Amino acid sequence: MARPPILLASASPRRSALLRQIDVDHDVRPVDIDETPRTGEPPAQYALRLAEEKARVLWQRLEPAERRPVLAADTTVALGLEILGKPLDREDAARILARLSGRAHEVHTAVALLHEGGADARVSTSTVTFRDMSAAEIEWYWRTGEPADKAGAYAVQGHGAIFIRHLAGSYSGVMGLPLYETWELLAPLLGLNGREGAA
Repeated sequence: MARPPILLASASPRRSALLRQIDVDHDVRPVDIDETPRTGEPPAQYALRLAEEKARVLWQRLEPAERRPVLAADTTVALGLEILGKPLDREDAARILARLSGRAHEVHTAVALLHEGGADARVSTSTVTFRDMSAAEIEWYWRTGEPADKAGAYAVQGHGAIFIRHLAGSYSGVMGLPLYETWELLAPLLGLNGREGAA
């Protein structure tokens, strides 16, 4: 049986589901890296660095005979230059969500591809505007279990959608894998340039 054409350096079921959505067969090979932001590092650059590092770490772990193109991604939620990571606990999630309440924030998702022929990457930036959230709603949302392992303490594709008043950009990017940019990287590798038949 032929092996899937790429390796996904992520444990995220959402990223895997998004790849399946565009019929990209893949094997999941998550990696752990140090995700500490550097002092003064802009959020989009932070996301790009982590995506590229995840791809590189997995590539270096593979024996030459095992190597296939590696795809990696990182999603960073930011208020201006402040990076809002995954919440540490209930109180931290409540703090993050209270900060997002009633205002716009940015979601930067970087996707990186590494293969024998080289490396490339893209960053998708979207603006998400939350409506005002009550303390009771924030507490209810925490009890759903959804915010615990999400950057910015919410999931656009889950219960968190009820708080989103407006989204400008890439829905799939906010979800964790911007499909437009991902296809730009993968199409040449899959023998598809994305332009055939274009008017």
